[in-house]
Amino acid sequence: MLTSRIVAGIIPAQVLQYTQDYTAQHLLTDSRKMLHPASSVFFAIKGAFHNGHTYVPVLYAKGVRQFILEDVLYIPEVKSVADLNILFPEANFWQVESSLRALQQLAAYHRSRFSLPVFAITGSNGKTIVKEWLAQLLSPDELVCKSPRSYNSQIGVPLSVWQLNEHHTLGIFEAGISKPAEMEYLRPIIKPTYGIFTNIGSAHNQGFASRQQKIAEKLKLFTEVELLFYCQDHTSIHEAVQAQGLPAFTWSRSQPANLQIISCRVAGGQANITFRFAGEEQGLLLPYADEASIENMMHCLAVLLWRGLPIDEIQHRLNKLLPVAMRLEMKEAINNCYLIDDTYNNDLAGLGIALDLLLHQPRQGKKTLILSDVLQSGLSDEILYRQVADVVKSKKIDRLIGIGATISRHQDKFEQESQFYTDTDEFLNDFKPDNFRNETILVKGARIFQFEQIVAVFQRKVHGTVLEVNLDALVHNLNYYRAKLQPATKIMVMVKAFAYGSGSYEIANILQFHRVDYLAVAYTDEGVHLRENGISLPIMVMNPSPDSFAKIQQYHLEPEIYSLEILQACLAATQNKSQPLNIHIKLDTGMHRLGFTPEDLATVAQILKAAPQLRVVSTFSHLAGADEALHNSFSQEQVKQFREMAAQLEAGLGYPVLKHILNSAGIVRFPEHQLNMVRLGIGLYGVEATGQEQEGLRTVGTLKTTVSQVKEVPAGETVGYSRRGVAATPKKIATIAIGYADGYDRRFGNGVGQVWVNGQLAPIIGNICMDMCMVDVTGLSVHVGDAVEIFGEHRNITQLAQTIGTIPYELLTNVSARVKRIFFAA
Repeated sequence: MLTSRIVAGIIPAQVLQYTQDYTAQHLLTDSRKMLHPASSVFFAIKGAFHNGHTYVPVLYAKGVRQFILEDVLYIPEVKSVADLNILFPEANFWQVESSLRALQQLAAYHRSRFSLPVFAITGSNGKTIVKEWLAQLLSPDELVCKSPRSYNSQIGVPLSVWQLNEHHTLGIFEAGISKPAEMEYLRPIIKPTYGIFTNIGSAHNQGFASRQQKIAEKLKLFTEVELLFYCQDHTSIHEAVQAQGLPAFTWSRSQPANLQIISCRVAGGQANITFRFAGEEQGLLLPYADEASIENMMHCLAVLLWRGLPIDEIQHRLNKLLPVAMRLEMKEAINNCYLIDDTYNNDLAGLGIALDLLLHQPRQGKKTLILSDVLQSGLSDEILYRQVADVVKSKKIDRLIGIGATISRHQDKFEQESQFYTDTDEFLNDFKPDNFRNETILVKGARIFQFEQIVAVFQRKVHGTVLEVNLDALVHNLNYYRAKLQPATKIMVMVKAFAYGSGSYEIANILQFHRVDYLAVAYTDEGVHLRENGISLPIMVMNPSPDSFAKIQQYHLEPEIYSLEILQACLAATQNKSQPLNIHIKLDTGMHRLGFTPEDLATVAQILKAAPQLRVVSTFSHLAGADEALHNSFSQEQVKQFREMAAQLEAGLGYPVLKHILNSAGIVRFPEHQLNMVRLGIGLYGVEATGQEQEGLRTVGTLKTTVSQVKEVPAGETVGYSRRGVAATPKKIATIAIGYADGYDRRFGNGVGQVWVNGQLAPIIGNICMDMCMVDVTGLSVHVGDAVEIFGEHRNITQLAQTIGTIPYELLTNVSARVKRIFFAA
């Protein structure tokens, strides 16, 4: 029976009673992540780019019956409250002032029901790694409930805390903010007993008036903690903590503190530290040697020492510490398979996240899950594996491979095709590559199962150089530009040239997921490839050849028409008037590359009026100098001419069409000319062409390689082809596995280019070879197998391009197809 409750706010106790009355055990904020419709309550959250209310009909059709929303009239087709009885007769609706605040208040009430100690972690960097490492290090003593991955947002924190149950003995949750006043909502949800403040940096600087304000806002998380752990070498943090009089446990490299680091010697990828704690000098060997990892481990060490763990036990636990998988990596694998690598983490919340990623891969073929025992759930095995089986079934997994004694005992709960093994070795002994073809495979295992061995047998043996593509950064950049647009302005995203080298299908897939309006490719074959891989968005083909129109029609692509010759070719290929074809008319307003001139327009309109099988959906032009202020007057003249030409074309056609002229630079510099649509290109990939707002974008592509060999070269010897590299003094040379065949330009040779290795820059020595090059690493700690960054977070691609007199576009698009792309979501 429908009950519509209209209140100005929501009382947590009322909501909790409400959820218990209707057995709503699961909080749902994303319609795509619905697993248990009968026991879910959906919070319809209205954001800048999405309105959760629009998904109420879909969720109702799938069995969800409990809804918390802000206005029933936001639901499509609902004109009045009376419509609810007709459209959703079995639903319960609670109308509140803010669905997000209701979610947070409910989670805060849930947290208040548990008296267990809780650690809260905040800071600019390292939150997720410290959380994961601390959970590993404390797991022998505690049953830990922790945030899945980096769930530290206004939505992520309540969903994390909702996992708490009576079996947990410790909570570890991270919290992040991007603007003032946000932490005030997260503090009562986490209600921390202890706190860790990792550091302060530039992340989200644009949301705060100053660094001091950002620190003060983050410290609001810790106003009631019993103890706050932090590094007092971060002077601004230390001063703010002291000013507030918060109880603290400090560590330092340079001054007296509760935990004082006396020395730190790095060798062989490890760090040997000597420290003073409680008046006693002691030593430990840390398993990682980079500065960020050392800092993250020191926060964890501070907690372990404070808890009174013996030094031998701490060393034993550190020795078993494994790297944190900060992201789900998608990798090419054997027999045209695709692998989603999540080998270091297996809890119930994380399983749902990983399965969502698997579900949203539209690749043809089976979807296979390789899953270990699920650990530290706080549930009985019977309840746990019933839930796991329900999740796997709801995600439509075709095949399950279960590894572990416990999951094997519960194999009768799984309905799909399945095999079970007691441990990883048993699976590897039975592994036959021919049993896996054309599949997307999620590998998800708890750390003790060492699933990295499984990943190794699946991965194609390919060239060691990789281009890492950060999909989260790409989405950030998309939303950065979206925020500059009027609500009605559409976005066409350029995925031509292999998505600027990043991988067209994978990029198109994430763009489709985030509901852009159009894609654009250079050639017909690129559009066909996207269609064959499940991309259904409208796709404009910018350079259709006369013989490609049959394929364009077959795959429902939309050609750019830029000349009378190509228009006639299109007409000749589309005589069947029952199969209309959408086209885009290119106008030349000063670029003088492609496009119709003003003198062509009358003829174009006349031809199109006589060809009803062709439908013009947009007309557009290209700004020649939008990224430079010196061309402002020319750009404005181009816009003026385009508006006039577009009006003339529309008058001739007799119907309106979409109009677009702004590219990435134009979106920034000429927002008043958004018209109906804009075209987003290089900005999406993290390069702000005008140079005005680069700090607002995130790096998407990181080109990495590895060190193949390290050797000593005596003074007077030469290095490389043509003996161009000269060792004037004794040198240590590292050979790295990248050359001009991978797209590393020969102009970077002989000291022009530098690469980032183990936290320092090292210059190229000698000429760039086809498959490798040499780097001067004299005085640096470098070993075979070390990672080397060519461009990315530490080597800005714009600055890199400037050193050889080119542009970032060229460096991105020159990355060879033989370089493996790894796509990940942080």
